[in-house]
Amino acid sequence: MKSLTNILTLSLTILCAVYAYGQGFQVNFQGQKQQGMGCAGTALYTDASTLFFNPGAAAFANKSEINLATTPIFATVHYTDSATQQTFTTQNPVGTPFSAYGLYRFKNKLEPLSAGLAIYTPFGSTVQWEPNWIGRFALTRLSLKAIFIQPTFSYRISERFGIGGGFVLSHGSVNLQKDIPVQDSLGNYGHAELAGKALGFGYNLGVLYQVNHRFSIGATYRSKVSMAVSDGQASFSVPSSLASNFPNGPFSAALPLPSVLTVGMSFEPSDKWKFVLDINHVDWKAYDTLAFDYAQNTSSLSDTKSARNYKSIFAFRGGASYSPNSKLVIRCGGGFGFTPVQSGFVTPETPDANRLYGTFGMSYLFNAHFSLDASFYATKLTRTDKNMESQLNGTFRTIALAPGISLNYKW
Repeated sequence: MKSLTNILTLSLTILCAVYAYGQGFQVNFQGQKQQGMGCAGTALYTDASTLFFNPGAAAFANKSEINLATTPIFATVHYTDSATQQTFTTQNPVGTPFSAYGLYRFKNKLEPLSAGLAIYTPFGSTVQWEPNWIGRFALTRLSLKAIFIQPTFSYRISERFGIGGGFVLSHGSVNLQKDIPVQDSLGNYGHAELAGKALGFGYNLGVLYQVNHRFSIGATYRSKVSMAVSDGQASFSVPSSLASNFPNGPFSAALPLPSVLTVGMSFEPSDKWKFVLDINHVDWKAYDTLAFDYAQNTSSLSDTKSARNYKSIFAFRGGASYSPNSKLVIRCGGGFGFTPVQSGFVTPETPDANRLYGTFGMSYLFNAHFSLDASFYATKLTRTDKNMESQLNGTFRTIALAPGISLNYKW
């Protein structure tokens, strides 16, 4: 049952991959304006989504604001087996990550202070492989959900310098399923399902310095979040003669989500143009092993330590915005990120590769209080590998498209 344990390891890995701008076919969608500019925005104040991108920039808000957004994700993975040349496809439902931000700007004596609450979903989707695919004993279905809650304070030390920070509470759940290579009298394979909830804590810090009215620099640090899975439940459907080898019961585990350091800059050559650049460093090196503890062990189900051997990565994101008039803003951008998944560790859950993507977006201001943002993200990944544990050997091709929209209200 070591392979079963590894599946839970990898599924939780997706959760942290998304959280850390990291790779996998899902990415962080935490602000429509930033998404339109290649998912960059550390060095400028855009709207209340700045609570995520840089808490220090939130001190430069001139009004209080509420921002609600969602980015439906349409993702498909095709797998071609090297030996048989057969191709199999996922049947994923549409993912619907969302974000909700509330930012309040104090006045009078507390004017340099802003406070906010950020609620966002770094993961919320399902990977569903077609029936009887060649990797059915590695994975058939994976569903992950995560909600991050971040109360935040931001203070403008001077007219040009702001600092901020927020506490992060992370709550998530996972449900994964696979077939087991044992058969009943009718030839039906066994089936396993693992389900559990995860809880973790962390923080988000940021600073923004406006060098002048055209050029700004910023930096953020999102801490490691140790996600703990407690009271997870493992359920098995196997022939009665093997039931004692596959006991239903609880398990526990822990997973460190890596820290992320981001440095960014913004440049406004004129009142109509803005250019942004972000550089991310994700400390994936800290994630090399994960241990699982099952309440009841058998010869088929034992406590394990699973090697991941991830490596730390850099990601580069940039974009531009153009405002032809006082009501309309048009954006475009893109980025490149290295994969943390080394050769021999690519799986159906994380068929990851170096990522190149493009984005565009727009905003429209209806009046002094109400505005709308929209964005579009597209990427295509290809990775050929042979997994050292499952021996699954082939090529994964992933296509992901994500249109997004947000509503903003200021007062």
